[in-house]
Amino acid sequence: MGNGDFLDLSFAATEAEASDGIAELSKGLEAHGLPSRKAGDVKIALAEAINNVVEHAYAGITPAKVKVHCRLHQNWLDILISDTGNPLPGFRVPDGVPAPLGSTRDELPEGGFGWFLIHELTSDIRYERRNGCNRLSLRFDFPNPVT
Repeated sequence: MGNGDFLDLSFAATEAEASDGIAELSKGLEAHGLPSRKAGDVKIALAEAINNVVEHAYAGITPAKVKVHCRLHQNWLDILISDTGNPLPGFRVPDGVPAPLGSTRDELPEGGFGWFLIHELTSDIRYERRNGCNRLSLRFDFPNPVT
């Protein structure tokens, strides 16, 4: 792993393209040296964030592209996800409070855990809306493990 390997990918904001894109990004990051102990966390957070773009940012409008820029260093990974869909509500990252579970199986929520997972798995999250473009930055720190 160098002093900052880059990986860029752009794909249509559809379920099928997003799924293929997430798989390609995961393989590419692994090939560039993403520590295996962080690969699962990165894939889950990436999938949640990109699926939010597909499902919510482009809700009610014609889907366009999702662009993902990854910068991998020895001890951290930055991922920038950008799209031209609808902005996040209130122009801010949701708090990530999980949906209430209820007391019976029938009361279990279908969703409501995505932002909670993203918050739990990342070191830092930033969002901005600039010139009609959503820019979500996710950082993953992975200091060298003690040996």
